[in-house]
Amino acid sequence: MNTSVRYPAGLGSLFFAEMWERFSYYGMRAILVLFLVDQVNNGGMGLEKSEAAAIYGLYTAAVYIFALPGGWVADRFLGAKKSIILGGVIIMIGHILLAVSSDVQSIFYFGLFCIAVGTGLLKPNISSIVGSLYDKNDVGGRDAGFSVFYMGINLGAILGGFVVGYLGESINWHLGFGAAAVAMFLGLVNFMYASKRSLAGKGEAPMRQPTAALIAKPPTHRGLTLMISAAFVALVGVLAVLGKIDLSNAVGWAGAMGVIIVGIAVAFFINIYLAGGLTTDEKKRMIVLAVLFFGAALFWSGFEQAGSSLSIFASDMTQRQFGDTEVPASWFQNLNPFFILTLTPFIAWFWMRQQAKGRNFSVFTKFGLALILMGVGYWILVPAAKIAVTGEKVSFMFLTMTYLIHTVAELMLSPVGLSTFSRLAPERFTNQLMGFWFVAASLGNLLAGLLVAGMDTESPTGLPDAFNQMFITSTVFGVVLLLLAKPITKWALGGKEMLADDSAKH
Repeated sequence: MNTSVRYPAGLGSLFFAEMWERFSYYGMRAILVLFLVDQVNNGGMGLEKSEAAAIYGLYTAAVYIFALPGGWVADRFLGAKKSIILGGVIIMIGHILLAVSSDVQSIFYFGLFCIAVGTGLLKPNISSIVGSLYDKNDVGGRDAGFSVFYMGINLGAILGGFVVGYLGESINWHLGFGAAAVAMFLGLVNFMYASKRSLAGKGEAPMRQPTAALIAKPPTHRGLTLMISAAFVALVGVLAVLGKIDLSNAVGWAGAMGVIIVGIAVAFFINIYLAGGLTTDEKKRMIVLAVLFFGAALFWSGFEQAGSSLSIFASDMTQRQFGDTEVPASWFQNLNPFFILTLTPFIAWFWMRQQAKGRNFSVFTKFGLALILMGVGYWILVPAAKIAVTGEKVSFMFLTMTYLIHTVAELMLSPVGLSTFSRLAPERFTNQLMGFWFVAASLGNLLAGLLVAGMDTESPTGLPDAFNQMFITSTVFGVVLLLLAKPITKWALGGKEMLADDSAKH
């Protein structure tokens, strides 16, 4: 397979479009909480930390949730390409509103809402177009392409954090928000230019052809959809009446988002599975995607410890003094995007090499290995944490090795997951199911708290047990996926990664 097939011309355009969108998103995210808690006379909002954290949580959760209706709009009305352009415009408007909001909180919050809605329109649909560049059965090429696309995400995150973070903290908060708007404009121009050239014919129109099942029983399906939606709304209402969730303030809403996200994810999946008019083969593949969704949520629950338990380990247990200079604990989190940019070409080459030799690893094998590697990363820290709780700080190499292993695991799971969801999803639901994939990261953050429930991860003494628990949990589920790889692949995909001819048509 030649390079032009591995990396089609449109991939570069999508790479840069996603890079600039992530620049704007991560750049704005880097200064959001800092702006909210900063004193009013310094240009901030002067909010309490708890309220600022709640607003941040609501915002990030909304970005994930809006990916579902964003995919639905593309599948039913606009197509992926128009949805991306509309999303980019709305994101840019949102950043502009943040830049000019001054002390008018309503304008600022509406700007955040615009960014969440725009990102929901853009994020799943640009990923689905990446998938459309490849044949359904080009597993290695698709995985390699998504690995390169993933580099754009992390490059944009690094650049956005540095540039927007510097402008916002050192010069003016609103200048930082404005820079994010400029970045989104550049990404939008790049995509619109490419849409008429290297991306011509991709994501142009929604998939409108219904299956025979949909034609046969549309009233039943429509009624079932309404029943599922009503049941979800009723559940949230009952929980609110019983006082299990508090919808009267930002903090309460943030706490309720866990229940809401889980409910939306379950209702969404059941609705498509039962009311989507799927064929038997499509239903089997939906089960595959559900298993992968859960595996991804579990993975992110361990990966997202970078901002909590791993941050404490870096701050309190790691030797960070080099001569007269002490390395900031927060800098260790930059190891992950650095390793991603360094390792991605090798991982992409590896997938292509294996396909050329006729060896295609099952997606369950890749996910299982990713979870095991996640566990190994924490296993390395267990003895180090036990030493550190005695008061002796350990070498920075422990944490560096953990981030390296976790990055390899991430590259085996995240771009592969994007690739697989774009490949196995029923074509008329492709964009919606790409949105469903992004909800896994949101659920992962929820699971992060459940995995370490009852453990004291806020102080160094509780970290050895927390790391050991994450090692055991992640490794066990990884082994389970490895054991399930062959039987599930045989049941759902006929024993191979390739799809039947009728499912491979674009």
